[in-house]
Amino acid sequence: MLTKQEMEEFKEKLLERRAQIERNLEGTTLEMKEMRNLELNDEGDYAAASAETIVDSAILEQQRKELAEIDLALDKIKNGTYGICEMCEEPIGKARLEVKNFARFCIVCREINEKEEQ
Repeated sequence: MLTKQEMEEFKEKLLERRAQIERNLEGTTLEMKEMRNLELNDEGDYAAASAETIVDSAILEQQRKELAEIDLALDKIKNGTYGICEMCEEPIGKARLEVKNFARFCIVCREINEKEEQ
């Protein structure tokens, strides 16, 4: 199990990442609005803008998903269930949490979960 100090450290990391994502989302959304307002001179401009918008949309979607995972992890910290695997209910290794602060599964269960999703 994680110590109270370790929980606080993970909470800080999660809050920092959440703030960073929120700034990214605001910036990307503004850029996309500005792009829509641009007068595009030819099909080449339009194609380039469309491709960039598709990439931005994919990034936005990924960041929104990460934001939801972070919020879930912060709730778990509040409830005292952070760092416990959702499948086997064993502690998730600290090393794994260091790499992915919002991990929901231990390594073994994550692999099982990914195989089931395919």
